[in-house]
Amino acid sequence: MFHLLLAVIYLSFISLGLPDSLLGSAWPSIYPEFQVPVSYAGMVSMVIALGTIISSLQSDRLTKKLGTGKVTAISVAMTALALFGFSTSRSFLMLLFWAIPYGLGAGSVDASLNNYVALHYASRHMSWLHCMWGVGASLGPYIMGYALSGGQSWNMGYWYVALLQIALTVILIFSLPLWKKPSEAGPSISKADSSGEGTDTSADISADRSSSKVSTEEKPLSLKEIFRIPGAKEIMAAFFCYCALEQTAGLWASSYFVLHLNLDAKTAASFASLFFIGITAGRAVSGFLTIKLNDSQMIRLGQSFVLFGILLLFLPLGKTTAIGGLILIGLGCAPIYPCIIHSTPEHFGADKSQAIIGVQMACAYTGLCIMPPIFGLIANHISVALLPVYLFIILAVMVFMHEKLVRRELS
Repeated sequence: MFHLLLAVIYLSFISLGLPDSLLGSAWPSIYPEFQVPVSYAGMVSMVIALGTIISSLQSDRLTKKLGTGKVTAISVAMTALALFGFSTSRSFLMLLFWAIPYGLGAGSVDASLNNYVALHYASRHMSWLHCMWGVGASLGPYIMGYALSGGQSWNMGYWYVALLQIALTVILIFSLPLWKKPSEAGPSISKADSSGEGTDTSADISADRSSSKVSTEEKPLSLKEIFRIPGAKEIMAAFFCYCALEQTAGLWASSYFVLHLNLDAKTAASFASLFFIGITAGRAVSGFLTIKLNDSQMIRLGQSFVLFGILLLFLPLGKTTAIGGLILIGLGCAPIYPCIIHSTPEHFGADKSQAIIGVQMACAYTGLCIMPPIFGLIANHISVALLPVYLFIILAVMVFMHEKLVRRELS
C-alpha cells in the first residue's frame, strides 16, 4: 500500500511539472496574438509565483487541517481549473486572472508533497521525486509543440494538459484512503521502504523522525531568528539564485531561439523541452550518484555543468551548439535543488532544518517571481541575446554563496 501511495505521489509531481514549462513554449505564439511586448511573459510568471508564495506559507496550516491527500487533490483540481481558463483566454488580462488559481494550487501541492516525502520515505526518493517533476516539465513543451504543429492554436496545448490534470484529480480522490496521518504512517513507511530497497541507513530514518519530532514539540523559529543562524543567509541566497536560474532558462529558452537564432515558434517549443529533459535525466542519475558523492560535491558538479552550458550559449556556433548548451544547463540544474534541501539538516541540525527549509522555499519562489521578469525587461529594451550573460551572473552569485557556506563550516 505504501509503494502504491508513493506511485501516486510521483504521478502528482509529474502533473506539477506539466504546466510549468507551457508558458515559455507557448509565449512566442501568445504575445503577437495579444499584441503585448515579449517582456509581459514575466508578468504572468510573477503572478503565478506570488500565488505560489502565498499558498506555500499557508501549506502547513492547511495540511494539518485537511491532511496531505486532500490538500494535494484540491491543489491539482485548482491547477486543472486554471489551465482550462488559460485554454479559453482571449486577452492578456484573462491570462493574468487565471494565473492566480494556478499559482495558489501549485504552491500548496509542492510544499505539502515535499514535506510528506521528506518525513515518510527514504531520502533518495527526494531526487527521484523531482525527477518526476522533470518528466512532466519535459512533456509540456512537446504537448504544446504537438498542438502548434498540428495547425491548432496554443489554447489547445493548454486544453490537453488541463485534461490530464482532471484525470489526475480523479485518481487523487480515489487514492485518499491510502493517505494516513504522519503519526500513523511515518515509522511504518520508513521501515517498509528501507527494508524493501535497503540503501538508506537507520541513521537516515532516525534523522527524519527526529526532525519530525523537533518540528512538533519545539517553538517555531521566527524569521528574524532564522536569519541570525550562521550560514542561513548564504544558503537562502544560493537557493534564490538556483531557482532564478532554472526558471529564467526555462521561461525564455523558446523566445531566445526564436528571436536570436531565428527558429520558428513550433521548433523552438520542442527544443525548449530539452532543458527539462536534461533536468529529468540528471535527477534520475543523481539519485544513484549521491551514494558516492556528498551533497556539496553534487552541487559543485551541477554548477560546473551549468557553467559549461552557458559558455556554449555564448559561442556564435549556431543552433546546434546552443541546444547542446541548454541541455547541459538542464543537466547541471538537476542535483542542485534536491541536494540543497537534503544538506540543510547537515548544515544546521535537525532542530532547525524544518524552519530553514520553509524559508528556503519562500526564497525559491521569490527568485521565480523576481528574476524572470527582470530579464523580460532586458530582452524587451536591450536584447534577448543577453540571456547567457544574465544566467552567468546568477550562477556566479550562487557559487559564491555556496562556497562561503562551506568555508564557514570548515573554518
